[in-house]
Amino acid sequence: MPRYPFNAILSRFRGGSLGSTSSPEFTPRAVLLGLLIGCLLCFTNLYFGLQTGWISMMSLQSAIIGFLISKLLAIQITPQENVVVQTTAVATGTMPLAAGFVGIIPALGLLDEQKDGSHPVSLSWISAVGWSCAIAYFGVFMSPPIRKRVIVEEELAFPSGTATAQVISVLHGMPSTGSGLRSRHGYSPLDQQDEETSPSPDIAGDSQDPGSQTSEFTQNHAWFSLLWSFLVSSMLTLMAYFFPVIFALPLFGDYLARNWLWTFTPSLSYIGQGIIMGFPTTLSMNLGMLVGWGFLSPLSKYHNWAPGPVGDMTTGARGWILWISLAIMSSDSLVALIPTAWEYARKLVAHAGHGLDHDSEVETGDRLVPTKWVLWGIACSTAAGILLVWLVFGNEGIKPWATLLSFGLGALLSILGVRALGETDINPVSGLGKISQLLFAVIQPGNVVANIIAGGVAEAGAQQAGDLMQDLKTGHLVQASPRAQFYGQLIGSTLSIPVTVTAFVLYNRAYTIPGPTFPVPMAYVWLSLARLLRDGSLPEKSAIFMLSSAVVFSLISAFKTHATKRGSWYAKWIPSGVAFAIGFLNTPSFSLARLVGGVVEHIYHTSRGGSRGKVGGDIRLIVVASGFVLGEGVMSIGCLLLRTCGVGVASCWGCDFGMCGGCPT
Repeated sequence: MPRYPFNAILSRFRGGSLGSTSSPEFTPRAVLLGLLIGCLLCFTNLYFGLQTGWISMMSLQSAIIGFLISKLLAIQITPQENVVVQTTAVATGTMPLAAGFVGIIPALGLLDEQKDGSHPVSLSWISAVGWSCAIAYFGVFMSPPIRKRVIVEEELAFPSGTATAQVISVLHGMPSTGSGLRSRHGYSPLDQQDEETSPSPDIAGDSQDPGSQTSEFTQNHAWFSLLWSFLVSSMLTLMAYFFPVIFALPLFGDYLARNWLWTFTPSLSYIGQGIIMGFPTTLSMNLGMLVGWGFLSPLSKYHNWAPGPVGDMTTGARGWILWISLAIMSSDSLVALIPTAWEYARKLVAHAGHGLDHDSEVETGDRLVPTKWVLWGIACSTAAGILLVWLVFGNEGIKPWATLLSFGLGALLSILGVRALGETDINPVSGLGKISQLLFAVIQPGNVVANIIAGGVAEAGAQQAGDLMQDLKTGHLVQASPRAQFYGQLIGSTLSIPVTVTAFVLYNRAYTIPGPTFPVPMAYVWLSLARLLRDGSLPEKSAIFMLSSAVVFSLISAFKTHATKRGSWYAKWIPSGVAFAIGFLNTPSFSLARLVGGVVEHIYHTSRGGSRGKVGGDIRLIVVASGFVLGEGVMSIGCLLLRTCGVGVASCWGCDFGMCGGCPT
C-alpha cells in the first residue's frame, strides 16, 4: 500500500479518492451516504426478514437513492463514488441475514431441553455483538482472491450487478459500459437506446448535460415518485398499526380467513418487493402458496396428521407443510449447485494443466486489495471468530475445532455460492447452510446448537462473499476501484453490527418473537432440520410427501439450470424451488401482495404503453417500488417506538373473527 503524506490524506478525506488520482471514489461523502441508506435498509430487512424470511440486497435501489440524495444536497458525486455508496449500503443493509437475526438467532431461542438436549439460547446485546463480529468479516476477505477469476477472466454475468452498473451509467451520463453488459429482465441495454438521447460525456460523469431523457426524469420526476410512494406506504403502515385488520382483509370470506389463514395484506411494501422480484419469481411463490395452503394444509388437517390449530408451527398444518418446504428448498439448492461445482472443478483442473497464464488483471496494483491483506484478514477473522464463538456459546455449544472446521467449510461453500450467483443471480445461501448442517450432523452428532451455528457460519460467508462480488461486478463495469469497494464493505459491515443487534433487541422487547407480527418462519426451518438430523423424527405422513417433493423439484431444478445455461427464453418461467418453498413458509397474505407487484411489473413492461427500452421509465418503476419498501420499513421504526412507549391500537375490530393482522395487544 502506498504511503501518503498527511496533507494528501487530508485532501482525500475532504473529497478526493483513495487509490485513484483521476476522479473521487472512496470519499467521506460516499461512505456517509451509503451508511445512511444502509441503516434504513438494515431496519427494513430485519423487519421483513422476521416476518417472511426474505430480504432484499437492494444494490440497484441503493445506487438510485444515493444519486437522488446527492442531487437534493447539490453534491456532484462521480459514478465511482456512487458504486461505493451502493457497496457500503448493501454491506450495512444485509447484516440481518448474514448474522442470522432472521433465522439462526431466533432458532436458538426456540430450543427445548427435552427435544434438543439444550436450554434455549438467548443472547444479550454484548453477546449478540460478539457473535456478529465473529462472522461479519470472513466472507468479505474471501471475495478479492476470486474476483479476477469470475469477473475478469470468466466474465460471469452477475445480472443484478450488471443491471446496477447500467443504471449508474445512465444516471451519470456515461457511455455504454461495453458489449459485455447484460441486463436483468425488465431493464434495457444501453446500446439499444437512440443515439440522440444517449449521453456520451467523459467517464467521470462531470458533464452538465447528461442526456435529455435521464436528466429530465431525474430533475422533474424522481424525487416526486420516491416521495409520494414513500409517504403513501408509511401512512398505510401507520394506519395498520392502529387498525390491524387493515393488513388482514378477509378477501375470500370470513371462514377461510378465520380457519385457514387466507387473508390479504394490502401492504405496499410487499407489492414493491413483488415489482423488484419480477413476475416469474412471484408466480413461483404463489404456485407454492396454492399447493401448500390450498391443498396440503387442508389435507394434513382433515387426516389428523396436523391436529393443532392451522397456524401452529409445531402441531398445526403450518408446521406440517414446513417439512415439505424444507425438502423442496434443500433439493433445489443442492441440485442447482452440482453443475456449478462440477464446472468449477473442471476449470481448476484445466487451469492447473496449462500452468501459469498471462496476467489478465485490468486494474493497477494500487487499486486492488493486496494479497497480504487478504491472507492476514482471513487468518485474523478466522482466529477471532473461533475465539468469539467460544466466548459466546462455550464448549457445550460448539467446540473450537468444530468452529474452525465450519469456517473452512464456509470458505469452500462461499466459492460455490459466488459462482451460482454469477451465473443465475441467485445466491443459494439457505441451501449452503443446510449442507453445513448435514455435514455437522456427522461431525458432532446430537448437538443441535453446534449444527445451527455451523450452518450460520457457512451462510454468513456465502452471503457476504456474494454481496461483495456482485458489487465488484458493478465496479468493474463502471471502472471503480476494487479497493475502494472493499473499504466500503468493511465499514458498512462494522457499523451494521451494533445497528442490527440494537434493532433486534428493540423488536424482541416490544413484540413476541416468534409471534403474530413476526412469525420468523426461517427459524423453524433451521431448527426443524437440526432436530431431524438429531433424532430422525418427522410428523406423521410427512416423509412420503417430503421425498416425492424432493424428487420432483430435483428434476425441475436440473431442467431449469440446463435451460438457463442454454439461454432458453422459457427458463425464467420454470418454477424456482426456493421461491416455491417460500410460498409454503409464509401465509397467503404476503404471497398474494407480492403477486400484485409482480403482475404490475409484467404489465408495465409488456403493454404497448409501457416503457421497455426507455431507461427513464424503468428507473421510475424501480424508484416507486423502492419508496413502497422503504416507507413501511422506516415507519416500522415509528411503530416500534409507539409500541415501546405503550401506545396501543385504536381498534381491535376483527380480532374476534380471527383476523387481527398481527395485532400487538
